[in-house]
Amino acid sequence: MSAAADPALDAAAKPAADVADRDRLTITRILRVNHAGEYGAIRIYGAQIAVARRLWPDLVPRLEEMRGDEIRHCGLFRGAMPTRGSRPCRVMQLWSLGGFVMGFATALAGRRSIWICTAAVEAAVHRHLGDQLHFLAGKDDGVGAIIRDINVEEIDHLRTAEAQLGPGPAQGRLYAAIAAITDLLIWLSTWGDSVRMARALAAARL
Repeated sequence: MSAAADPALDAAAKPAADVADRDRLTITRILRVNHAGEYGAIRIYGAQIAVARRLWPDLVPRLEEMRGDEIRHCGLFRGAMPTRGSRPCRVMQLWSLGGFVMGFATALAGRRSIWICTAAVEAAVHRHLGDQLHFLAGKDDGVGAIIRDINVEEIDHLRTAEAQLGPGPAQGRLYAAIAAITDLLIWLSTWGDSVRMARALAAARL
């Protein structure tokens, strides 16, 4: 689906609802970190594809498909930024370099490492997207629509990785390290607002 015809992008063109200044700032940070995260994912898959062409060619079509999804997601978040006063985050280079190094290293380490990387990143992303949807309810339906739209594909990426890893948990040092790096970059990109959203969601569930 082209970006111009995407219903989520049409929703993003509408201005945010009239919300408190702090909440409006959080919305700009949500867009900022999601845009950066999608760019980082593009870099991860790009590096993995480059290595996989030589070492694991059978993985290339699925990796390219997932990278295509991330490119679309990145465009959706970038398109929603102008009407909400948001812009790419100041640590984009960290996302870019970190994504490339992570993708290159995991692809060299083997097929299983590629899928552990995908599982760890997508699990962290899915958790944060859930927190964001809870926060955005009644505050910005346009950004919420984008997140619900892309979350379908993010969950598919996670399920694909889990299927490749087989039964049993993928937990291990590599998984834990990648998840921790992802959470750290999200925290840096939102100036800690990711923690505030997580606490609000936990309080709502009590």
